[in-house]
Amino acid sequence: MSQTAHIPSHRKPRRAGRNPLLRTGVAGGVLSTLAVTASAAPSSAEERRTAGDTIEMPVITPDLAAGAQQAADASRTIATRYETEAARARAAQKAVSEARERAEAEAEAERRAAAAEAERKERAEREARERASRAAQRTTLTARTTGTPDTTAPAAAPVGSGNTAALVSFLRAQVGKSYVMGATGPSAYDCSGLTQAAFRQIGISLPRTSQSQSTAGVQVSLGNLQPGDILYWGGAGSAYHVAVYIGGGRFVGAQNPSTGVVERDMGYDMPTGAVRVL
Repeated sequence: MSQTAHIPSHRKPRRAGRNPLLRTGVAGGVLSTLAVTASAAPSSAEERRTAGDTIEMPVITPDLAAGAQQAADASRTIATRYETEAARARAAQKAVSEARERAEAEAEAERRAAAAEAERKERAEREARERASRAAQRTTLTARTTGTPDTTAPAAAPVGSGNTAALVSFLRAQVGKSYVMGATGPSAYDCSGLTQAAFRQIGISLPRTSQSQSTAGVQVSLGNLQPGDILYWGGAGSAYHVAVYIGGGRFVGAQNPSTGVVERDMGYDMPTGAVRVL
């Protein structure tokens, strides 16, 4: 046999080579896994330290818990104080509003009362004028039918002398001046302000209001009047109007805002009573 003759091998024949694409994919997957692992790992000591700090949880100690409770209590205290101050401010504002409303209501009530009083006096004056007019007509008719002289014209009131004369003179000098509630002169009066000012001229001090003036002296009957007697309308001690008798069946008084200070006959508005201070 030739030395160069082919001697068959005892090894199994090699199979066809595996698919080179498969080998390439496996190698690529291994390399990708290694790359991802390397990128996910901290690249430096600083990053490893930071990562460790991030996952470390704080330890809650009794002091930390107490501090948190104190902060919560302080917050509640501040909130309560603000709510209290707000409630106090609302209450004060409400009180001011209610006081303003009460003052306005009282002022309106006083205005209505003054208007009602003026209307009442005006009505009483109108009724008295009508009564006087009817009485004058009856007297005139009687005089014409019987021949009796007409005596309806008012006689001049006697002035008298001394303090009485000075009193009457002052009162007549005020006729025509304005009536103003609460006024005591010299350009305007209310009823009791006029009588007080008149008696002050002769050195006599009277109370300020008509109620008090109606009991300031000795009560006298209307059939026994003298010049200087104070006439009042209403009850003694509760009179709502006063004037001064000047004699001859006449009086001077500050009647109301419509008429002012007037001199009138007693029949114009008959008073309830009279007091004497002279």
